[in-house]
Amino acid sequence: MSEAVEARYNQLAESECCLSCGGAAAACMPVEGQVCLDLGSGRGTDVLRFAGAVGATGHAYGVDLADAMLDRARRTATKLGVANATFVRAPFERLPLPDASVDWVSSNCALNHAPDKAAVWREVARVLKPGGRFVVSDIYAVEAIDDAHRNDPEAVAECWAGAVPRDEYLAHIARAGLVEVRVSDESTPYTKGAAVVASFTVTGSRRPRARCCG
Repeated sequence: MSEAVEARYNQLAESECCLSCGGAAAACMPVEGQVCLDLGSGRGTDVLRFAGAVGATGHAYGVDLADAMLDRARRTATKLGVANATFVRAPFERLPLPDASVDWVSSNCALNHAPDKAAVWREVARVLKPGGRFVVSDIYAVEAIDDAHRNDPEAVAECWAGAVPRDEYLAHIARAGLVEVRVSDESTPYTKGAAVVASFTVTGSRRPRARCCG
């Protein structure tokens, strides 16, 4: 699956078309000194915005599978003189960041591409600091997607065949141990490819450390 996703987004790297279904980054509120992570960072627009918000004492990371997207993001960061942004090629199921190292995780219409969504959400929970927050915009399947499409790499790369039902999506988040989960900006169902899907934004956090009594 990842090869088809990479090929599709490599072709789009130098275009100016819109790549996402939501505005997750706009709902994040990073402050100076914090660390941000964007999953499916594409051309790097949101990562560079985060880098500006957190300043020289903070850092912004972008993770993507498309080398062409990563190359363009790095070129833009260099052109703008942004030193506190790092772009990394990695699957979302194995994030190359330490435990409890990130204050904000964002993603726009990218997690539906991941084959193992439960593993992705475990990784989000792992890298978030206690009290750290996530804002994810994505799609979910309103009607069951036929296995013939779900197992078709090209259909998954087109950002519809990898969608899972809403209840399953939210269950992965809950099982990862994330809390304060809220759904907002939920669309009416619409047809995409051979599926009926809906877009939504999900927010939540990693449980803060318990305070000692005394």
